[in-house]
Amino acid sequence: MQPAAPASPPPVSRARTAARWALGGVLVFAGVSHLTFARREFTAQVPPWAVDASPFSADDVVLVSGVAEIALGAALVAFPREQRRTGALAAAFFAAVFPGNVSQWRHHRDAFGLDTDTKRAVRLLGQPVLVAWAWWSTRQDPAR
Repeated sequence: MQPAAPASPPPVSRARTAARWALGGVLVFAGVSHLTFARREFTAQVPPWAVDASPFSADDVVLVSGVAEIALGAALVAFPREQRRTGALAAAFFAAVFPGNVSQWRHHRDAFGLDTDTKRAVRLLGQPVLVAWAWWSTRQDPAR
């Protein structure tokens, strides 16, 4: 008896595949920036309670989240058979880091050119877009 063939990735449109690959690239880039040139900027987004409630420094949180972003981005591209799970994890990750964006806005912290409360508040609207992007790009097309 032959072993079962590996499951093929769910059929998705080229647009969804391109969106998944683009999101993977964005995540890898963001993760690398966490570890290198934008490390200080990302510390502005770490909520004070996240540091107070854990043994980790703000820099530790930035480093761990950077590694997570690189892993998620790479997985979105490298493991198409797992795209639904990876997309769900990416959506959950974007939801999990949202309090950091809220903290940056509430504590009036400048980073990434977000030097006014209005700019920081507008940025908050981008997080649901990332959640939707992760979810939509990793799901099967309704017609398939």
